[in-house]
Amino acid sequence: MKLGLHSLIYSSQPDELRAFLRDKLGMPCYDTGGGWLMFPNADADLGVHPAEGIAGGSHEISFNCEDLKVARAELAERGVEFASEIEDHGWGYVMRIKLPGADTIMIYQPKYDRP
Repeated sequence: MKLGLHSLIYSSQPDELRAFLRDKLGMPCYDTGGGWLMFPNADADLGVHPAEGIAGGSHEISFNCEDLKVARAELAERGVEFASEIEDHGWGYVMRIKLPGADTIMIYQPKYDRP
């Protein structure tokens, strides 16, 4: 059996967030009908982390990139708002960006080798 990964972001501004992902982040997409955009991504990983101090665990969606400084400069040119500066977390470099009508999302540059 082969499983794919389907992720969801809930937003109080779904049309604006869809446009943000398409136009600001440059994510390819297709319309499933009625303006419902899907953003396929074959470059996906699923990590499992310990839920220390989190009752029942939680879920998080994040994006990764090859060079976070370059990504930050490109996103700034597109008008993306940042929720944090780039930080070194040991396993990778991390920053957070603001999403329309939703929580922030992490973008990171891993220090580990990806296949």
